[in-house]
Amino acid sequence: MSETISLANPVVFTAGAIEEIHRLMAAPDFDQQQRLRVGVKGGGCSGMTYVLGFDVPTAEDQLFAIEGIPCCMEKAHQIYLYGMSIDWQGGLNSRGFTFTNPNASSTCGCGTSFAV
Repeated sequence: MSETISLANPVVFTAGAIEEIHRLMAAPDFDQQQRLRVGVKGGGCSGMTYVLGFDVPTAEDQLFAIEGIPCCMEKAHQIYLYGMSIDWQGGLNSRGFTFTNPNASSTCGCGTSFAV
């Protein structure tokens, strides 16, 4: 008998982030073929910048879902993002998604780039 091993999702969303992502997905022009891409790219003041946006998955991606949100992440990005928490700040002074990454050795002042 074979055993199925289920791996934990690589990132977590706070309740505020989940609510905002569901709001974005409820837009009438939302493409149901897309998933929420979580990733990184080179650049930013600390070396790497977070990627968070809707995209069509590729063969390089790991697919997962959190609270009904279909997500994708390039498999190679997991080493940089595993265990990261994504939050939504809706205040007047800071509005947008924020990232708390346990793998970052340093982050920039704006919180959108990091170094490992």
